[in-house]
Amino acid sequence: MQHSVENNFPVILAGGSGTRLWPLSRSLYPKQFLKLNSDKSLLQNTIIRAAAACGGQLMIVCNEDHRFLTAEQIREVGHEGSIILEPVARNTAPAIALAALQALKHHKDATITVLAADHVISDTDQFAVHVDEALNCALDGALVTFGVVPERPETGYGYIKAKGDGISEIASFEEKPDAETAKQYVESGYYWNSGMFVFKASAYLDALKRFAPQMLASCTAAFENAAEDLDFIRVDNDAFAECESVSVDYAVMEKADNAMVVPFKAGWSDIGSWDAVHNISEKDENGNATTGDAMLVDSENCYINASTRLVAALGLQNISIIETSDCILVAHNDHAQDAKKFATMLKEAGRNEADTHTKCYRPWGSYQTINLGTRFQVKRITVKPGAKLSLQKHHHRAEHWVVVEGTAIVTCDDKEIMLTENQSTYLPLGATHRLDNPGKIPLELIEVQSGSYLGEDDIVRFDDVYGRSGTTN
Repeated sequence: MQHSVENNFPVILAGGSGTRLWPLSRSLYPKQFLKLNSDKSLLQNTIIRAAAACGGQLMIVCNEDHRFLTAEQIREVGHEGSIILEPVARNTAPAIALAALQALKHHKDATITVLAADHVISDTDQFAVHVDEALNCALDGALVTFGVVPERPETGYGYIKAKGDGISEIASFEEKPDAETAKQYVESGYYWNSGMFVFKASAYLDALKRFAPQMLASCTAAFENAAEDLDFIRVDNDAFAECESVSVDYAVMEKADNAMVVPFKAGWSDIGSWDAVHNISEKDENGNATTGDAMLVDSENCYINASTRLVAALGLQNISIIETSDCILVAHNDHAQDAKKFATMLKEAGRNEADTHTKCYRPWGSYQTINLGTRFQVKRITVKPGAKLSLQKHHHRAEHWVVVEGTAIVTCDDKEIMLTENQSTYLPLGATHRLDNPGKIPLELIEVQSGSYLGEDDIVRFDDVYGRSGTTN
């Protein structure tokens, strides 16, 4: 009997940073937004799976910095949902509490199916079967997780020990093991810990009341003082910040006496490293997988992801090469889990490569840095049809705009002009200005900045149709 009913709400946790997939994943464009194994991003594929397996309204919990990316990716796949913004990162237990509270606003007997935004599940039909199995247990009051039937010993995952075969009570949760312990776990029938759950919203909140009452109080206060902002639900920052940062496993599942596990076998991977991406990719006769413009000669078991130029590999074995417009990672697959070390090193050094790509996305479109010097910067700006930038000014730079394609309406102080292809305008330092695309096609233009400081935080906003304030996003 299928229980994918209207009060079973899919909850997608999209707050991760995905540093193990640097340099393609950056803190402001993390793993869940990447297109790694299809023409849709990991988040978009998760949305599609969730909509098919659950009947209720989609809910996504995401980082404030990723809100417009999230909204755009939902829109691209033709879905709608509630986007709950975490003002600060507090791990999965508080994030799920916010979603449970939101679900109860829709239905007093709501169940929630909690999914990670950045996993691959290849067998969507079997995924729906497993969700239904878990829902049967959850409707009886159990707190249910999915235990992935392991394909091999794996040191990158936590493990679950069940009390019996099939759908069973949970005996224990185990931390990520060393290689020998992982081998023993697999031989003993342990499961990989998937980080996915199904339970009644009320049952989860009751468990928090029992095991983490202060967290529940903080989340409830944050939710009760929430405000709707365009497509987003903004919870109270101060109240939510009081939450302890803890996973749902530690906060609830390891302590509960009604925790159960459903064996899960639907082609699952958390693709947490480049060798894992290689594993799920289509390969040639030599075990090589490529994305983008790549050539391999006398090479085996390699993965190449080329974003902007030709990458040629000669005489390599078990190597991953990830090329972006501003950096290249070359890693032996045995060390692929350690790519995150570079993200940490770059952040500590204050370098942009930890956080952003040369192409950055905004609610109105995107911009890409083409060239950057000590007192100049050249960008390619794309504005979506009908979109407009904020009314703003800069204290330290002037700008030249050259329209390459489309039509622009440019406001500069008290003047408004229309520009078409091959026309340009100059915006003096300190001028109040705005760019608007009134057309039906994307507006493409080249921006040349000049001045003593060219950082993105040199923005004073006076008006913004996307509800932004300050200097970012």
